[in-house]
Amino acid sequence: MSTPQWIQDAIFYQIFPDRFAKSNLSSAQSLNFETWDSAPTTYGFKGGDLYGVIKKLDYLQELGINALYLNPIFASASNHRYHTYDYYNVDPLLGGNQAFKKLLKEAHRRSMRIILDGVFNHASRGFWQFHHVLETGAASPYRDWFYFDEDRLNGKKHWGAYPTHHEENALKHEDSLTAIGYRAWWNLPALPKFNTRTPAVREFIFNVAEYWIKFGIDGWRLDVPAEIDDDEFWREFRRRVRSQNPEAYLVGEIWHEAQRWLKGDQFDAVMNYPITAAALSFFAAEHLNLTAIHQTGGIKDRVRPLQAAEFANEIDRLFNLYSAEIAFAQLNLLDSHDMPRFLTCASGNKEALKLAWLFIFTIPGAPCIYYGDEIGLDGGHDPDCRKAFPWQENKWDQDLLQFAKACAHLRADHEALRRGTYRRLFAEGSVIAYARSYKNKTITVALNVSEFEQTIELPLNAKPRVLLGVPKITGRQVSIPARSGVVIK
Repeated sequence: MSTPQWIQDAIFYQIFPDRFAKSNLSSAQSLNFETWDSAPTTYGFKGGDLYGVIKKLDYLQELGINALYLNPIFASASNHRYHTYDYYNVDPLLGGNQAFKKLLKEAHRRSMRIILDGVFNHASRGFWQFHHVLETGAASPYRDWFYFDEDRLNGKKHWGAYPTHHEENALKHEDSLTAIGYRAWWNLPALPKFNTRTPAVREFIFNVAEYWIKFGIDGWRLDVPAEIDDDEFWREFRRRVRSQNPEAYLVGEIWHEAQRWLKGDQFDAVMNYPITAAALSFFAAEHLNLTAIHQTGGIKDRVRPLQAAEFANEIDRLFNLYSAEIAFAQLNLLDSHDMPRFLTCASGNKEALKLAWLFIFTIPGAPCIYYGDEIGLDGGHDPDCRKAFPWQENKWDQDLLQFAKACAHLRADHEALRRGTYRRLFAEGSVIAYARSYKNKTITVALNVSEFEQTIELPLNAKPRVLLGVPKITGRQVSIPARSGVVIK
């Protein structure tokens, strides 16, 4: 078993390409896009592109970012691009393959890694092989690439790729296979599900994965991989990817415990949504926005106000679910394109976000910032959590931005925060404290979520040095201001 060594040093930034930054370099910029600052819509395009990302690499580097996770960039007829119709070409609205090649070159020149969103469970209605079957039915050599209804294949019923009102109603009560003639992800007609038992489909997906690794990407974030319910598929996927780049990172979008996929033969890590749920529960606590929490998909039933002991127990449990190597490779996030933003879930409480940042930047695993969180971008569920990034600095929350930078640079400056062992020191009431130790160096972190200053005793050395925060230290007594954290060496 081996996870990429660089992951322990990674600080990720998730980018939704249509909404992050817009350039004037792409030929697509002459097209009719929504106004950048207008409210995001389900189907609308803002015109963000990869040249725009290139223009903002200096900003990201200054923030402390050294790894990018890009939401899908392949040709697609949706703003989020999970409806892939061409897996070998970057969407022309994003600047095409040339823009991506330049982005990779510029990012790698800065020692920044890039992982792409791999959507391999389903394609789109525009995907060539699927379209071929819709046109020719049972005569198509691609009829085994998806799950089709025999009556439609043989012309006895019409396809429902663009459902009538009757078919839309049927989709609410029966499987898409019978309602519209093919199996679709979550019964969504735009997303036909691949039949990955078909050897040609498997080979197609493995070839795509290899192609982009050879192109220069540093790994894959795998969309809904549990829905390809085939461990050998993912073992072969890993073998094929690692044969091209032994340091490629494979992280699955699995919202729950994932021991099945994290034994060292499939994924290196998962998007660590259980950490997200725990962080919301402790750091937001009485500030939780229950309306937003109800929209948080796979974690809504796990979010509730927690005291320090319950929170610490949950963190210990999560760290012990997997081997230490896997725990240190996890992608630790506070929010994403699939849920309301943390700030909105915390009713706008900035201290909750700061505390949660300080936590994920000082524990094992790679921290990830969702674009715009660092300048105070809020937003409810899709599409509101996918707002365009406001590049006018007078719209930024500079206090949040400076704190995010401080957290990122703190982690980068101290190897113990990236590679050190984790040891719980204190967890009572509203305060948790833990230590990270590496090569005879120990860093202590204490977080106080209460509205009052709290004093605890910590095993500090004779001359402790404060790295972040404004505690009062008397011997081993440490007083932590309300709603804040301290980091001590």
